[in-house]
Amino acid sequence: MKTFPPQTKTLPAATGRVFYCLLSLLLLACDQTPPTTQQVALPPVVNLAQVAQNKPNKVPKILSPCERFDRLNTLVRDGKIKRSAAKDSIKKLLPLVAKYFYQNGGKNYDRKQWVFPIQGYNKHFIGGKNGEGYVPNGYNYFDGNEHGGHPSHDIFIYDRNQDNLDDNTGKPVNTLSMGSGIVVAYDPAWKPGSVLEGGHYLWIYDPGTQGIFYYAHNSKLFVKPGDIVKPRQRIAHIGRTGKSASEKRSPTHLHITYLKVKPDGSLPPEDLYQDLLKCKGY
Repeated sequence: MKTFPPQTKTLPAATGRVFYCLLSLLLLACDQTPPTTQQVALPPVVNLAQVAQNKPNKVPKILSPCERFDRLNTLVRDGKIKRSAAKDSIKKLLPLVAKYFYQNGGKNYDRKQWVFPIQGYNKHFIGGKNGEGYVPNGYNYFDGNEHGGHPSHDIFIYDRNQDNLDDNTGKPVNTLSMGSGIVVAYDPAWKPGSVLEGGHYLWIYDPGTQGIFYYAHNSKLFVKPGDIVKPRQRIAHIGRTGKSASEKRSPTHLHITYLKVKPDGSLPPEDLYQDLLKCKGY
C-alpha cells in the first residue's frame, strides 16, 4: 500500500499573520527583565495651568508711615477720599511718622533756627506788600487740588527768560528746607498739561513744631518720603511746575505754605510771614 506523508493544514493568510504576531509578542515578553523594587517611577504629568492657579501670592510690601501718608495725600489731592476718613487717618498716621523721625536720628529745631527757603535770596523777594499775598479764607487742605484761597507766600527769583536759572549766575536756584522734619509726600512725576497746581511739590512734617511745610512748583526734587531734613538743607531746585505756575504770565517762584497739626487731624494754615522776615539767609 502506498503511504503518503501526513498533510499539514494550511492556515488562511490573514489568520497566519495574526498567529505569528501573537507568537512574537509572547517571545518578547518572556525575554524582558522582571521589574525590581529599585526601579524609579516616572514623575506624574504636570498641569502647568493648575500650578499657575496654585502659585502663592507675593508677600505685600510693608509701607513706612511716610509712604502711607504720601498715598493718603494723593487721595486727598485727587478728591478720592472722604474728608472725615482722611482726618481720621492723619490723626493716626502722624504720631507714627513722628516716632519714625526720632528713631532714625531726627532732631528738633525751634522757629528761631529756621532759615530763608531760597538760597541767595531774602525777605525782599516775597511777593506782595507786608505779607498781603497770604489769603487763608476759603482754604481747606481736604479740598485737595480744588481748594480755594492762597494760605501761602510766593517768593520770586531773577528769571526773566523763564528757563529756571538765575539770570545773574546762570545756575539753578536751590530750595532750602526752612525747618527740620521728615518728607511725607511728594510728586516727582508732574508733566506739562497736568491740571495739578502744585507741580513737583514736597510736604515735610516737623514733629518739633507740629506743623507741615509745603514747597511747590519746584523743577527738581532731591528728597523723597522717609528722608529726614534739617534747616538749610537743599531739597529741590526752584522751578515753574504746576498748572498756573507753568504759564507765561507767572514769574518763576517758590510757593511755600505751613499747616498746623491739630489733635483732631485737621490742618489749618498758619501765616509764615513774620518768620520769613526774621529768617537768616544763605
